[in-house]
Amino acid sequence: MPARYPGKPVRGSSTGRPIMVLLDVLGQKWTLRVLWELQAGCVSFRTLRGLCDDVSPTSLHKRLRELRELHLVELKECGFQLTEKGTELTAKFADLHLWAEEWSKSLKK
Repeated sequence: MPARYPGKPVRGSSTGRPIMVLLDVLGQKWTLRVLWELQAGCVSFRTLRGLCDDVSPTSLHKRLRELRELHLVELKECGFQLTEKGTELTAKFADLHLWAEEWSKSLKK
């Protein structure tokens, strides 16, 4: 079982509510970047590392292991890719991305 898992305490939640666990997982260094880059499809470890600004292999392995344990990423013959749940999650990022773009513009006024 991964260190962060619904029902287990995480940062900000002693009860381990699923939303708090998800936010804790997403707040880990490189997690959002890995998920974002995997939206494009299946990629090798080496390619993913390059897409993530040459994150250290140790850090990338750690993130991928946790994301695999949480059923957000899977390893296939072609490399790493999002699972169905991972794809559902990253689809939610699109709205946040658009919101962030508009918010950024409002700060420049």
